[in-house]
Amino acid sequence: MRSFTIGRLFGIPIKLDLTFLLILPVFAWLIGSQVGLWVENLNMLWNAGLDGDALTRGQLQWILGAIAAIGLFVGVVLHELGHSLVAMRYGFPIDSITLWIFGGIAHLTDQPEDWKQEFAIAIAGPVVSIALGVLSWVALIAVPSGLPTVRFVFGYLALMNIALAAFNMLPGFPMDGGRVLRALLARNRPFADATQTAAEVGKVFAVLLGLFGLFQFNLILIGIAFFIYIGATSEAQQTVMNAAFRDVRVRDVMTPAEELDVVSPNTSIADLLEAMFRERHTGFPVIEEDRPVGMVTLEDAREVPQIEREAYTVDDVMSTDLKTIPADEDAMTAFEKIQEHGIGRLLVIDANGDVAGLISRTDLMKAFDIIQKSGRVEQLAQAERPARETEPS
Repeated sequence: MRSFTIGRLFGIPIKLDLTFLLILPVFAWLIGSQVGLWVENLNMLWNAGLDGDALTRGQLQWILGAIAAIGLFVGVVLHELGHSLVAMRYGFPIDSITLWIFGGIAHLTDQPEDWKQEFAIAIAGPVVSIALGVLSWVALIAVPSGLPTVRFVFGYLALMNIALAAFNMLPGFPMDGGRVLRALLARNRPFADATQTAAEVGKVFAVLLGLFGLFQFNLILIGIAFFIYIGATSEAQQTVMNAAFRDVRVRDVMTPAEELDVVSPNTSIADLLEAMFRERHTGFPVIEEDRPVGMVTLEDAREVPQIEREAYTVDDVMSTDLKTIPADEDAMTAFEKIQEHGIGRLLVIDANGDVAGLISRTDLMKAFDIIQKSGRVEQLAQAERPARETEPS
């Protein structure tokens, strides 16, 4: 398990990814080793009156680094909580907030396609960070000069929370600034078009950030640039697929039951492999007495040594943990379920629980390719445009 839950806020699980446990001590060390530099900056910006020599004596600088790093990541959690609470207000459930190597992520179960909702959710995080920065600055001013360690921590958090808000508002989709850009673009164009434009801007930004990080020998910036580029590409593809599969049901894409190749639990592995080669399929539903009892794939068959494939049967290697989907479900839901479980196909069932067919990743990608080439995505976009253009500002 890559992450574990440490608590809940407003019913939202707060999780720590294993990579966070690696990066937290690194941040603590970086901050602690640069306490003197931070003191100079705080004195210059806000006349904090801090004594750098006093704050770097003995182990104090490392203690300050650890406290400041923890405070910084608490701010990241509150930043993501800002996104989450606004999303929940619009009816979008939040799976979790996860801290990882590059900060925090609020996992929404669905993405808004109304530009006003997208704008409000995206801007909420930076607003929280600015508020935290202002509150930390007020605390810096209010704390007596006799408590320099406390003043240092508040000064550091004031500066970093404002910097976090500013950085997140850069147009690096899927960062907050990129989502704000998408929301503004979606005011007068289809959401899929707005996403693609914001993603292109985000990828350009990622390349520039990566080059800057390369010249500065900054691995963190290079990592963030890579994350932004991959994230922009992935979300653009997901949005285009959502548009393409709108009003497309599983039954429209699946291989129907009457055309489906199936095997029985008693089929030998040798016969199974022969059927796979003959039918050019790498996965078969396993049917016994007209009821589905499992799924068997090429990977399952490969686990049996060649010399024993006549003796072993499908029943010995098949998976009985069937992943199914109703025939009337959205095709996009089928794709997401296949991605979630890391499998190649889903068994399609009808209202009575009988096998209606099979839908595979290949089926979905072929359908997506046909829809794209037939211009269906563009037709859908044009159909959206009049509705959006009549929407009040």
